[in-house]
Amino acid sequence: MNKISIEDFKKVEIKVGKILSAEKIESSEKLLKLSVDFAEDTPRQILSGVQKYFPDEGLLVGKKCMFVTNLEPRQMMGLESNGMLFALGGSGDTPFSLIMPENDTLEGTKAN
Repeated sequence: MNKISIEDFKKVEIKVGKILSAEKIESSEKLLKLSVDFAEDTPRQILSGVQKYFPDEGLLVGKKCMFVTNLEPRQMMGLESNGMLFALGGSGDTPFSLIMPENDTLEGTKAN
């Protein structure tokens, strides 16, 4: 296992985001295009490889989840992604699970 320093870990910004919309990307069997509110001026577009867990992508709309928000933008399928959905499992015997705050935490709240 590769270990990182606490200083490296402190660089990772994890925030609560509210999913405003979720769309399948026609040319992809894995990606969903999410519009996510982080209490910024405009929602962010985030692409996430969770399509197989949400055949009805509309089930994601309105959910508040945890996202990594300070990644460099990444091009995928001709679209730009500006963050990463933070989730667990989904491989082997480990079931997939979204990481969500237990209470009605405000969008943009940073994880400590």
